[in-house]
Amino acid sequence: MKKSKYDGSFYLNPYLGGVILGTVLLLSFYISGRGLGASGAVKNTVAATVNVVAPQHVEQSAYYCQFAGGDKEPMSNWLIYEVLGVLAGAFISGIIFNRLKLKVEHSPKITSRRRLIFALGGGVLFGFGTQLARGCTSGAALSGMAVLSFGGYITMIAIFGTAFIAAWVLRKNWI
Repeated sequence: MKKSKYDGSFYLNPYLGGVILGTVLLLSFYISGRGLGASGAVKNTVAATVNVVAPQHVEQSAYYCQFAGGDKEPMSNWLIYEVLGVLAGAFISGIIFNRLKLKVEHSPKITSRRRLIFALGGGVLFGFGTQLARGCTSGAALSGMAVLSFGGYITMIAIFGTAFIAAWVLRKNWI
């Protein structure tokens, strides 16, 4: 681990992080027969919430009845536990390495409010995109590429290409 010269906290070598992520992905395929993913957990959580609030709507909806309603238990999907583990691991890591702080990081050129609006907008767009692509970065791209799926490579190119263009267009907010 390398100590940051900026705030004194420790960061993992990105190459070692990549090897660890690849190992976790390989184990995921070996143990569960599926790759990693997060958008499925969000989808199941939304379906379970709608089922609690409006069960009649779930029964009449061709989309929601795939995941909830009747004897289906959307919150028992293993992706829910994967995402909870990621959140717990991030929280524990933040405590151990003294990075658990409530703050908004942004350029001096923009306000915290504007930074949060951009983050929310980007998150909503990315969430919408995961539904169009039928998976998130980890599910469609990373796990897709791990099994040599052409769609995984196209998804990764689209994600990085769009991010590159958006970063160039919005660069004055960060530089």
